[in-house]
Amino acid sequence: MTIERTAVLALHWQVNVIKPEGFFGGMLAGPVERSGVVERAARFHEWAAAAGVPVYFTRFTIPVGEGRLVRNTAFMEAVAQAQEQFRPDAAGAQVIPEMAHLAEPGQVVDNQKLSGLAGNDLAARLGEAGITTLFVTGVATNLTVEQTARHGTDLGFVVHPVADCVTAAEEPVHLASLANLDLATAGCRMSTEVMTG
Repeated sequence: MTIERTAVLALHWQVNVIKPEGFFGGMLAGPVERSGVVERAARFHEWAAAAGVPVYFTRFTIPVGEGRLVRNTAFMEAVAQAQEQFRPDAAGAQVIPEMAHLAEPGQVVDNQKLSGLAGNDLAARLGEAGITTLFVTGVATNLTVEQTARHGTDLGFVVHPVADCVTAAEEPVHLASLANLDLATAGCRMSTEVMTG
């Protein structure tokens, strides 16, 4: 791994996704808590930042006027109906406290898409910075993580989902998504493997 050409994409580590009080709390907060993924991902992000690897946090937000939201799936329709909870300054849109100290100005990127690389300038910024390799963390594995990892691969990045820094609502779905990503990307890695590699 060449540090100068590497970045971490930290996807949807926001209150609406991770915490019980968030919009998706009923579906995801329990599995997230049981998995221990927040602690592992926070440790990985801290290692990356200390090593000089930029960590980009993506947030799903909906500005007044809906921005680039397209109501073309049940998922997008559901969040559109609750869009006040996803305003950029809403409590639910904020990066979770465990990681907020790592959310550097200019490295928190909002959009209204499932892929963290869609509907914003993040891919272009990464390319301009000479980034070629992406390590992906986030929730949920089968949603933003898989969508972003596939998208990044199609854009020409070398993408590695960090298998112990992602999770989903159901373990079989999580494992199936990782199996798909092991084939569709440059391969899944464990955080310890990356940090000691």
